[in-house]
Amino acid sequence: MTDLYVYGIVPAGPDTAGLDPARLGSGIDGAALELVRAREGIAAVVHRHSEPPYSGSDEAAERRVLEHSEVVERCWAATKAILPMGFNVIVTPGDGASAEGRLAEWLNRSAPALARRLEALRGLVELRVEISLQEDAAGSGSAEVRELEESLRERPAGVQRLLRRRLESLRRATAEETADRLYPEYRRRLARLSRDLTENVRGHPPEGCVTVLNVAVLADEAGITPIGAELGDIEAEEPGVRVTFLGPWPPFSFADVPDLPSVEWTA
Repeated sequence: MTDLYVYGIVPAGPDTAGLDPARLGSGIDGAALELVRAREGIAAVVHRHSEPPYSGSDEAAERRVLEHSEVVERCWAATKAILPMGFNVIVTPGDGASAEGRLAEWLNRSAPALARRLEALRGLVELRVEISLQEDAAGSGSAEVRELEESLRERPAGVQRLLRRRLESLRRATAEETADRLYPEYRRRLARLSRDLTENVRGHPPEGCVTVLNVAVLADEAGITPIGAELGDIEAEEPGVRVTFLGPWPPFSFADVPDLPSVEWTA
């Protein structure tokens, strides 16, 4: 018996002809896509998998993650509603049942909750927003930083090296204080224009910057332009603020798929 690699949960009613696997293309490494259907008009998009979870070189992993995301995006384009799975989510046989049987049982048991979540996300997109603050720009407003910068010019080279380290530390501390001050205002402004937002803990600010805000935003497609305009205003208002605005994507960060013990997820 083979495993099933799962890309996501989709609505599979009569109005979703675009989910025909033949029209969705192939999956990771060219694998043929299939649907495992359940009651209440939902299905899992899968491919049959007979190997261990994907591993290998960074290059191979990056390619496969991209191929996974492309399948999710094609399904999303066909239905405007999907609960995406993360990379390397695999259902295995067990307790005398095949992987397909276990997945179908889980889908049927979870169908009401899954159908409600799919309907709640229909037509919505995920945007990624990172707002960071340049340390040197934030420090320019500090009297202590300016005083230390001026004193550097009059000190011997050895003392200057010590003072530069102190200056770097002071600039960063000043930038972090400013970021803490700006965070609640920026979060409030984005929340006002979105359906939901959640913190992105994996983000990394650009070199020489501290993070003010790093979030995934759930919004209507019509809300993309107003959010972009608000971010433009934010960038123009505060010296040293840098904004990264990415998307739209399927709602990866808002899927809220229940993890029931009847299905073993290998992530």
